[in-house]
Parts: sequence; C-alpha cells; structure tokens
Amino acid sequence: MSDQVVIVGPGRMGLAMGAALTQVGAVRRLVFFGRELEPPPHPLFDAGAHVAEYRIGPGPVPEGTTIVLVAVPDDRIAEVAQSLARAGQAPPGCVALHLSGALSTDALAPLHAAGYPVGSLHPLQAVADPWSGGDRLIGSAFALAGEPPALAAGRRLIYALQGRALVVPPTLRPHYHAAAVFASNYLVALVAAAARLLGYAGVGEGDALPALLPLIRGTLDNLEHLGPAAALTGPIARGDVDTVRLHLARLSPDDRALYCALGREALRLARVAGLDPGRAAELDAILGSS
Repeated sequence: MSDQVVIVGPGRMGLAMGAALTQVGAVRRLVFFGRELEPPPHPLFDAGAHVAEYRIGPGPVPEGTTIVLVAVPDDRIAEVAQSLARAGQAPPGCVALHLSGALSTDALAPLHAAGYPVGSLHPLQAVADPWSGGDRLIGSAFALAGEPPALAAGRRLIYALQGRALVVPPTLRPHYHAAAVFASNYLVALVAAAARLLGYAGVGEGDALPALLPLIRGTLDNLEHLGPAAALTGPIARGDVDTVRLHLARLSPDDRALYCALGREALRLARVAGLDPGRAAELDAILGSS
C-alpha cells in the first residue's frame, strides 16, 4: 500500500524524507508545504519530473492524504500544528507525525483536536544536505511514538524504507535524543578535537582530517563486527598507565578534562573486556583526579 503524503517544511530533513520515500515507491502522491513563493532547488521539483507538488502553506490538507509529516525545527512544530488545525479537520484516515527526536507528541495537540491521530517519527540519521540525505535514510533506524493509527502509519513508512523501528515512550525521549547527540554531533566534535591535537603535533590543517578518516572508518568497522568492548584498542584497553600519564601531562586543561571524561567511559569497556583489576584501579585514580 502506498501513501499520499504531505510534508510541511521543505528543509534538509523534509526534502530527504520526500526523496527517500519517492525512491522506494512508498508514495503515490507527495505534496510539500513551504513558506516561500517558489520551492527550493531539488530534483523533487525539477520541471517535467512530476515527482512532488509544492504549495505555500500550511494550508488545507488535500483530500486522500494519509500521512502528514511536520518536518520543521522543534521550536516551530507547535506553531505549524496550530496553522494546520486552523486550515481544517483531518481528512478521513489521515495521521500527523512530527520528525523531532526530543519532543513528545504534545506539540501536535492542535492537530489531535482537529481529528488527526498524532505521533512522532524521528530518523536516527545525520542529514547534512537534502540531496544525499534521502539515500542515508534508507536502512536507518527511526524512533516511533504516538497513538495506534500513527504508529501503524509510521511502521508502514519505516518498512518501505527498509529501516528499523524503535518504539521510545515520551518520558524516555530525552535519553534517546541524547544518545543520538553523542553518536552523531559529539562524534563530529570529537574528530575536530583530534584534528586540533594533530595540529599541535605539527600536522598541517589540510592533512589532519584525511589522516584521521581511515582510522575512524576502521574503528566503525570494528564496532559493527565486534561490538564496543572488543572494538576498544589503545592505552586504556591495554592498561598502559604510563602512556595515559604522559598524555595528561602534555594536554591543556580543557583537553585533559575531555580526555579524562572519555577515558573513564573507555575504562568501563576495558573492564568488561577483562582488563586486570589492578591496572584498572590505577587508571581510575589517574583519570578521576586529573
């Protein structure tokens, strides 16, 4: 069964979702609502492609629509929900889902009052641009929450996208979203810190990231095939107290604090992997007091 989908917000995530759903043949009709007079440059709106329609909105949701995706920034979801609710009652059988990772379905309360079963569908994926983002969404995990009809609609889309459904209750949403921040946003920040440290070691700015990327890819490959505890390598995994002391002696206070925070997390994994308890206690003392 293919759906008739309205996406409110032709930004990075909205366009990526539209492209992904179109690519896998999950939609029979796709309509975007945006604030500008013209749609953004994207293959979905190419002349002659007839893939997606663009309308200035939010406006009345077309009859036959089965899913409305609210793909706007978190601080605009409630405002957009109000506007859509004022535009009219829900078409028969239509649900509304927002794409926020942090917010509950309370943000869609006006749409619930207008007859939409409401829910949330958050892609656990980093979409940095709307052109390649569609490909990244296929096969990704999605966090689901909401009323039964909204959950069913979300599962249809996830199944079509060959993804993995994660049902996350609203009260646990902050933990889920923090996990996403650690895995994606903080990974970028961590790599930037590593590149900066390579600069301190005399490596040129143009060489730092290219030098690190093969190491990062190898680490991710180990994670995928071995799991976190077995994938951990380096001085903490080996119990190399002297090397850790040397690092801490040379780092700036800010870098030392980051090193210690991550080191304590690495030490937990090393203990799981069987690190000698005596070495683990020494490392714990160093990382906790630096």
